[in-house]
Amino acid sequence: MNERIFKAINQYAGTSSLLDSLMILISKKARFVYLFVIIILWFRCTDDKRMTVNTGFTLGVTYLVCSLIKSFFFRPRPFLTREVNLLSPVPSEKDSTFPSKHTSLAFAMAASVFCFHKVAGAFLWLLSVMVGVSRIWMGQHYPSDIAGSAVIGKIVAYMVKRTELSWKPLVKRALQPLKNF
Repeated sequence: MNERIFKAINQYAGTSSLLDSLMILISKKARFVYLFVIIILWFRCTDDKRMTVNTGFTLGVTYLVCSLIKSFFFRPRPFLTREVNLLSPVPSEKDSTFPSKHTSLAFAMAASVFCFHKVAGAFLWLLSVMVGVSRIWMGQHYPSDIAGSAVIGKIVAYMVKRTELSWKPLVKRALQPLKNF
């Protein structure tokens, strides 16, 4: 099933320069859309500042979780084990295909924002799906990598939100020197 879905998506890579360019753009530049949404929300009201801190903490934890998983678990990327339609930029051959940091971070941010703003979070969730599809399209990840990465991002966002009262004082203390700067 994983292989069939991968082939069903990746088979179209290289057939349309417009779609290839769109997938590469989504894969490489979607982070700027997320950043733009966060900046807009930051300036709206005080509760949005809380959301921004929550989202930043979520991204940090998600990145650490992904790095930890990659250090203990290695699965070769699709282009190393089979014939695929590979689009640039080509990731390192030494980097595990699971989890997809792009996808984990995208879903973590979308889930974190969704806890505070349903509309903005839903928009970012749709963009996260596109990020995941673009990674398969480009020949860099399997569908199971994307699904697992989406779950990691959502779980981390949920856990960070649920434990906000325990970590928030630590973040405030760490950011205190910046207020005096």
